[in-house]
Amino acid sequence: MHCPYCKHTDTRVLDSRVADDGGAIRRRRICQECDRRFTTVEQIQLTVVKKSGATETFSRDKVVAGVRKACKGRPVTDDDLAVLGQAVEDTLRADGSAEIPADDVGLAVLEPLRALDQVAYLRFASVYKSFDSVDDFA
Repeated sequence: MHCPYCKHTDTRVLDSRVADDGGAIRRRRICQECDRRFTTVEQIQLTVVKKSGATETFSRDKVVAGVRKACKGRPVTDDDLAVLGQAVEDTLRADGSAEIPADDVGLAVLEPLRALDQVAYLRFASVYKSFDSVDDFA
């Protein structure tokens, strides 16, 4: 780990604690060169496996951006979307798998979005599930 102050590569861990309900580890470090202290946070990286087989790092911001489109013109705040994004990430992390199929991300969005706004839920579900007609909603 490089020191953020002097860029020296030799640092020592002083303390480690579990953070974010077990989803991350907070480490207090000291630089062996300049003796300054700093904190790092280590988090398990979730990887999304797309239908094509390609992989990409899970992005809560990308989930929120997709849901924001469904919420356009609806009484949904940025804070509501942030809470939904966190709920989706928590659901995916609770599975315990480091690699998540893209379909699972969409499924994880549906329930919290339904609780947040029914119209936004219908908009999102119609795109996510590729509905072509009104009969598909039944």
